[in-house]
Amino acid sequence: MKEKNSGEAQVTAPNALLMALEARAPWEWGTAMAAWPMLRMLGIWPKARPDTSHHVIVYPGLAASDASTQPLRAFLRDMGYEVHGWYQGRNRGPGRGVLERLEEQLVAVHKDANAQLSLIGWSLGGVYARELSKLHPKLVRQVITLGTPFAQSPKATNAWRVYEMLSGSTVPDSVMQMEIAKAPPVPTTSVYSKSDGIVAWQASIQEKDPSNARIENVEVVASHLGIGANPAAWYVIADRLAQRDGTWQQFTTPDRARFLFGK
Repeated sequence: MKEKNSGEAQVTAPNALLMALEARAPWEWGTAMAAWPMLRMLGIWPKARPDTSHHVIVYPGLAASDASTQPLRAFLRDMGYEVHGWYQGRNRGPGRGVLERLEEQLVAVHKDANAQLSLIGWSLGGVYARELSKLHPKLVRQVITLGTPFAQSPKATNAWRVYEMLSGSTVPDSVMQMEIAKAPPVPTTSVYSKSDGIVAWQASIQEKDPSNARIENVEVVASHLGIGANPAAWYVIADRLAQRDGTWQQFTTPDRARFLFGK
């Protein structure tokens, strides 16, 4: 795969070897479940600030439901956050009424919380999070995406045919893709893996934007199907959420958590 620059080949979907490596996803889920209580006891996980009520909405990936994000949401509750699923069953794409219901949920939770929310999206769910933050930037504190394809052609993934089958529509055209690739106007963290077997990692790289300096791309070693239950990804999420409002800084791996990142 080559990164798409001027005069270079278009980024292609991950190859068969990377797709085969998706078989490690169950191991990632098991590792997260085992590491959670141990690292909690050791005080490794960054916890929610006790001086504020912080609400988080988590969006699942294509063909997945809230069941896929249940471990992540349980982890975030354990860290002290008020956590919400997307509550729309299986994610079949942005069909009729989906985005409208997501907007209604965002507005309603913001009203109840009386504070900005953080949005977390896994794969396609990250596209929802990004677009909602563009529509309602004053309601969103930050966006965190996990293996989300937004920066390249939809065919830089191995899921575009599944998307068309489940959604009943074609993948976004070049004009729409340019809009999707634009950075949200809020602090944005894209968590990606170069060994992702579904989404080409380049498709998850947010380019710098002169209008928003609070953008970052954080690499973890993960599969696409396991990144939402990957201990390193959980650490990044917890670290980002734990920042004091208005004091956002780029993520750096602390010495105490380097082992999670293979460093």
